[in-house]
Amino acid sequence: MDSSRVYVYGIVHAALSLPPDVRGVGRPAAAVRLLPVGELAAVVSEVPDDLRARRRDLMAHQDLLTRLGDDAPVLPMRFGMVAEDAATVEQAVEAAAAAHLAALERLRDRTEMNLKATPAQSEVEALVRADAGVRRLLADVRRRPSYEGNVRLGQAIAEGLARRAREAVEEALPGLTALADGFVRGPDVPGCVLNGSFLVPKAAGERFRAEVERCAAVHAERVELRLTGPLPCYSFVPQEGAEPVSAGRSSAEHAVVGS
Repeated sequence: MDSSRVYVYGIVHAALSLPPDVRGVGRPAAAVRLLPVGELAAVVSEVPDDLRARRRDLMAHQDLLTRLGDDAPVLPMRFGMVAEDAATVEQAVEAAAAAHLAALERLRDRTEMNLKATPAQSEVEALVRADAGVRRLLADVRRRPSYEGNVRLGQAIAEGLARRAREAVEEALPGLTALADGFVRGPDVPGCVLNGSFLVPKAAGERFRAEVERCAAVHAERVELRLTGPLPCYSFVPQEGAEPVSAGRSSAEHAVVGS
């Protein structure tokens, strides 16, 4: 472990008490502590000497944040947030204290649910029934088989399935966003027509999950929905606080927020 650098998991209210058995990244797992800064505290540990984005450490990072978030709001940092020393963390947290407090209040009693939507690949027959253009291409390929014709047909089917999936998602979104306090579209994911995250009140969690299941059933011929959560609220922290950093940058670049 590096005894001077600090690994930062997230920011919480200073009154939060850590569970006595909570552990962080690394092998052996690092001891986690609170670094108080006025009304706030950073959740930190020492930095493992061989810190890399291994599955075990990614899961340890997320599991710690999820566990803390069960009982109190947490402003989560992405995996790999490292500061040169505790003073750097303290200065950065203090400089953005008002923004952190506001963000924690927004996240109170809320969690993140991620929804990914992919075209229903098993429903080509439904697409053919609904799309006259695809029916014509299919008929042409059957009459005059060719490589080029098969390519055009394959492209038309892929585009048609994706279009139908997007239409189904747009029909489903109003009912889902009505149960959430926030919605953001995430980075594009290959094969997905939607990668979206919802800020869901914990009290509405089961209703939200039931609505996703209802939408999946109603739109089964067009789209497949995969819900993941509850998750740390990564998608709803201020952008400047969500960027991962590498261990080789300057102390200013390692600042938690407001650098």
